[in-house]
Parts: sequence; structure tokens; C-alpha cells
Amino acid sequence: MGVFDGLLTGLQVAFSLQGILFVFIGVLLGTIIGMIPGLGPISAIAIMIPITYGMDPAIALLMMAGVYYGSMYGGSTSSILLNAPGVAGTVAASFDGYPMAQQGKAGKALAISAICSFIGGTVGVVLLMVFSPLLSKVAISFGPPDYFALMLLGLLAIASLSDGSVVKAFISATLGFIVVMIGIDAQTGTSRFTFGNINLLDGIDFLVIALGLFAIAEVAFLILFRKAGGLKDAKSIGTLKLTKGEAKEIAGPTTRQSFLGFFLGVLPGAGATISSFIAYITEKKLAKKPEDFGKGSLKGLAGPETANNAATTGAFVPLLSLGIPGSGTTAVMLGAFLVLGIQPGPLLVSEHPDVFWGVIASMYIGNIILLILNLPLIPYLARILLIPRPLLISLVLMFCFLGVYAVSFNIADLYLLLLFGILGYLMRIFAFPAAPFILAFILGGMMEQSLRQSLTISGGDLAIFYESPIALTIFIVSVLFLFVPVLKGIIKKGRNTTNLSA
Repeated sequence: MGVFDGLLTGLQVAFSLQGILFVFIGVLLGTIIGMIPGLGPISAIAIMIPITYGMDPAIALLMMAGVYYGSMYGGSTSSILLNAPGVAGTVAASFDGYPMAQQGKAGKALAISAICSFIGGTVGVVLLMVFSPLLSKVAISFGPPDYFALMLLGLLAIASLSDGSVVKAFISATLGFIVVMIGIDAQTGTSRFTFGNINLLDGIDFLVIALGLFAIAEVAFLILFRKAGGLKDAKSIGTLKLTKGEAKEIAGPTTRQSFLGFFLGVLPGAGATISSFIAYITEKKLAKKPEDFGKGSLKGLAGPETANNAATTGAFVPLLSLGIPGSGTTAVMLGAFLVLGIQPGPLLVSEHPDVFWGVIASMYIGNIILLILNLPLIPYLARILLIPRPLLISLVLMFCFLGVYAVSFNIADLYLLLLFGILGYLMRIFAFPAAPFILAFILGGMMEQSLRQSLTISGGDLAIFYESPIALTIFIVSVLFLFVPVLKGIIKKGRNTTNLSA
């Protein structure tokens, strides 16, 4: 079956009355779930597995897929309006989205989020349809040394996440590395940095850290510095319309990150979170005015929002083509496939074309529904900022505590949430950026695992890192990446000297 014939088969499934209804239900639930910190698409899909038992597999799976990419839309809303990321993949959206909301541009920030998410998701679907078989081979060609090199490249970009001292950025990243090592060592089974506390044996959940460093720290700052501005000053949501200049400004990041986000999403383990951070770093490196990032930059919002939705679609490539989950959410979806009697992998296209192409075709419809659903709701969602500050602070705290508790049902996580809230507040006061902490926490665990797997395979021989062509190429790029700022500084200094001489 060719691509065109397969797509027609998928459209018959997705455009049926039942298909459209369940896609709508999926994206609506995903949007709502994404707005609430703690739930996330993983929990939602896990809950749906017993509910969808007995349903038509194609219909059930396209609804679950709708929950997945719909949650990215919803998570952006809480990140932009409240600085409380509902989904891990939308943390980077808060870096510039939240400052825009504080400047009275909440409507425009949400509009950019919806439009860029739609474009990233749609481009991702096209790439998924055309390149799925080829990209699945690329995904499995990445071994532990290649993943280590890729994580290292991401970490070398930590300096890009700091507007101030690079030293403070690396100190923040070091703290992130320390925190990610807390818990039981997966290779040796010994506990690390738990100090005998059984609540730390499983490590610290990403949600606890993200909500603590951003939402709780922001609440503390608003309470202690009432005259310093904040949510109360954002009385106007602003216009939803983009000027020609603004549309032109976000066109480049949207185009670039649609492709980059998708290809990063294809790599098992990368996912929307890493894709959004790398998108933010990339756009800041390419920007003519990188100093605007973190202060309400349109590019700083458009890049991550495009990348995380494109990556969400890319994660389906290894799942559908190889039966290998590309993220935590697709791992749960793999279980849903098996419960419904479907084995994803190379034979999925021939044995169940209605499922393979139905899921892909439903993404076209789902992205259109999300755009139609979200744009009219922006004025109403943005009115959250008009709620009196004491009440809004109370609501943010309530959702943060409920969200964290709903994940583990462990009171200890609430204390950890407060602890990271205090840490986030102190980091903000002393100008230590929180983004490097989050990035190091995300990459640190995978980097350590890849390093140890590589050394286990090679028997401790470091040659494995330069014998792999992919890893060697990435290492070369990493070195160039490291020296680019130095070269820029030398060139800039040379130009200043020339101008003074003239």
C-alpha cells in the first residue's frame, strides 16, 4: 500500500462520525489535563486503557493520541499565564511567555502558542507520513555513545540559558546534576544521597522540581515583593492579532523548529521536553538580539512551542514503525496497543493499515480542532490574570500541591516542593538562572546511563566514543559550539579596536 492509498484509508477512519467525535474528546481532555499540573498525558492515557477496552482499536488509539498532543497545548496555557508548567514539555514556554503575560500581552502569547503548536504539529504529521520508515532506521542506529555525545552537546549550551554570569549558570547546572543522582543507582542497586530517607529512594520527580523552581518561587516573590509588580499589573490581556512584522519574526523559528523538533522527537528518550529546550537554545544562539530572550521575546516563545508539538508527533515514528516507545507517554501507549490486541512494529502497516494510517490522519484533524478550539478561548483563558492576586496565588498553590500529591500520594513530595520553592526563590534573588538546573536534571540521568552503558560495552575503553561516526561528528560539533562564543568575542573586540583606531 502506497502513502497516498494509506492516507485515504486513514482519512476514512478519522473522518467518520465516530472518528471525529473521539478525536475531539481526546484533544479536549488533553487540553484540560495539560493545564492542570501533575496529571499529564501519561496518567490520562493509563486511565483510559481500561475504559477503551472492547472499543475499535483504531478509534481508541486515535483518541489517546489526541490526549497526547492536546496536552501540549494545555500545558502551555498554565506556563504562560501562571509560570506553572502543566506538562514537562512546556517548561521552556514559560521563559518568555510568562514575561509577555506580565507585560499585558497574554492574548498575543497564547495566540503565538496556538499558531506555532498547530504549525509544528501539522509539519510533524507530514514528516511522519512521508519519512516514517526511513527515520525508524536512523533512530535505531543511535547507540549509547551517540546518546552520550548528544546529551553532552545539550549541556554545553547551558551558558546560552544565562543572561548574566556563565559561572552562575554552571553552578545551577551542577546542582541539577546532584539532584538527579538522588535515589537508587539503576546499575548497582545502591542508594545515593538519600541519607537513609526511604522517600528519596525513587529519586525526585521532575514535576516537583519544575513547579518548585518556577511556580512556588514566583508565588513567594509576589508575596514578599508586593510593590515589585507581577500578576496584578497585567490588567490587560492585549490583542490576539499579530502584526506583519511579528508574523515575519516568528516565521523563521517556526519553520526551523518544526523540522528540528520532529527529528529530535524521533530519537527514543529525547521527547518534547529536550526538544523544546534545544529549540530555545538554538533560537537564542541565532538571534541578533539574544539579550531579549527571557524578557518576552516572540522567538523565545515560538521556537519551543513549535518544537514540542513537532516532537510529540515524531515520537510516534519509533512506536508505529518499530514498536519502540520514543517517550514516557508513548511507552504507555505501547501498552494500550497490546491491550487492544495490536502489535506495533514493521508489520503494523500491512496487518492493521486502518490503525497505522488512522492515527496519522487523525493528527491532521486533531491539530485543526485544537486551533479552532483554542483561539476563541484565549480571551477567556487570559482572564485568569484579572483574578485578584491573593485569590490567584491561593489557586496556584492549591493546583501545585494537588498536582504533586496526585502523582505519588506521598506527603514527602509536598515538603520537597516547598524546599525547591525556597531554592528557586533564593536563586532568583541572587540571579542564579533556574533553566540550567532543569536542563541538567533532564539530561543528567540519560547522560550517566549512556556513559555507563558505553563503558560496559567496551570494557572501559574510551575509544568507543570516537569509533562511532555519529558520536564523533557530534563531539566535533560540540567543540565548535564551545568555541563559537570565544570567536565572536575576539571578532567583536577586533572590530571595536579598529573603530577606535579609525
